[in-house]
Amino acid sequence: MKSGPVCIACLPNGPYYLILESEPYTVPFVRTADGGTCQTKRAVALCRCGGSKTKPLCDGTHGTIGFSDRRTADGAEDHRKSYVGKRVTIHDNRALCAHVGHCTEGLPAVFRESGSPWIEADAATVEEIAATIRRCPSGALSYSIDGVEQRQRDAPPAVEALRDGPYAISGGIELVGVPFGEGAATDHYTLCRCGASKNKPFCDGSHWEAGFKDPTGQGEKPE
Repeated sequence: MKSGPVCIACLPNGPYYLILESEPYTVPFVRTADGGTCQTKRAVALCRCGGSKTKPLCDGTHGTIGFSDRRTADGAEDHRKSYVGKRVTIHDNRALCAHVGHCTEGLPAVFRESGSPWIEADAATVEEIAATIRRCPSGALSYSIDGVEQRQRDAPPAVEALRDGPYAISGGIELVGVPFGEGAATDHYTLCRCGASKNKPFCDGSHWEAGFKDPTGQGEKPE
């Protein structure tokens, strides 16, 4: 059987559908009423309503709690701003931030929780800035050196359920039929799994306010 690229589809008011192979396969032992074979694709349903008892897998809870995948975020906030330093320019779209904290906790001299502007591009070495931005799971941050933007990451496809937080998607997994924000990376991004994000399907940090907990999760605890 031929394998195709991994991708994610967002089912209406339902789970994320992680399609593992694009080519369908014949389901064993199952026949249609006229004796024909049934075909499907290898895939798994991932919870995004926040209520599944089998997280990160979907157990159908979205249907009983009336989960809505409606995006209510103000589209006017979706814009990228560039902070120009002497050696590096840092690009940021706040509407995409999942508030995991790798930047503010990892390099607070550059990514400041208070003060204006919130990014000081000359407050650390290029190497330190690049290493910190590479840890950003949402794709909100990127950087340019000599006018060339450094964005794509060379990594195998992966879906990681961050403990009490979003799914961190990496390795170029396609998100089918969903527009990305201005300047957003498409090879890595974060998807809401608490059900509370206003920027669905993307995480906007609402899991903190919602008090989302995943007692069954085995993902990385945000640092």
